[in-house]
Amino acid sequence: MDLIGKTALITGSAKGLGKMTALTLARMGCDLVLNYVNSRDEALQLAGEIELLGVRAAAFQADISLRCDVERLAEQAQSWSSSGCVDILINNAGPFIRERKRFADYGVEDIINLVNGNLLGVMLLDHKLLPGMRSRQWGRIIHFGFGHAGEGRAWPHRSVYASAKTGLVSFTKTLAVEEAGDGITVHMICPGDIKGLNKERTIAEVIHERDEESPRGRPGSGEDIARVIGFLCLPASDYLTGNIIDVTGGFDPIKNSIPST
Repeated sequence: MDLIGKTALITGSAKGLGKMTALTLARMGCDLVLNYVNSRDEALQLAGEIELLGVRAAAFQADISLRCDVERLAEQAQSWSSSGCVDILINNAGPFIRERKRFADYGVEDIINLVNGNLLGVMLLDHKLLPGMRSRQWGRIIHFGFGHAGEGRAWPHRSVYASAKTGLVSFTKTLAVEEAGDGITVHMICPGDIKGLNKERTIAEVIHERDEESPRGRPGSGEDIARVIGFLCLPASDYLTGNIIDVTGGFDPIKNSIPST
């Protein structure tokens, strides 16, 4: 219960990795602000589950790719928090287009949505919540990337998404340096290929399963990601900042996703 009295906002937290992270922080004593775009029922159900753990929870609708929604979400979260500010911000939400296509084949709106949702919206939400963290001289910011994002390699057929996330790498490192003196740490978590329902499963639930594509030999789980985030949010983790952390089991999503010719 190291985070009693803290409030965390997790974008895209009705399902998947965001949900597992919310449950992990709640068990550490943190109050939770959940966020969803369309999954209202799932978000409200999760808020109820979190409250059974003895902490507060609320769910607000917002699309992080829209500036007006980002501003509204930040205001709602800070008004709801018992302290009037958000202590922990987990930027989990980010649009992704599964269809493989070359950059020239993207529509203009798709390009704008991917960049806004994965880079600009994240920056704007950080910008809105940083003053509150500074005022308390304490804060934790986590950005989401993808495995090996820190290397800035080419990712054919994922050009816009990859460009936004690798831009976020530089922003993560820069913000970490700028805010370290105010007790605010900033990191990026880079998940591997954690598929489908495994995003909401524990390590114990996947430990005996085989994944032939994974060097580790087992599938990744939502807990693999959430437990790293929980550690980074601890008060005693204040000497760690500016890290780009691959949680992949050794899997390389770029190499493995490029079709052979």
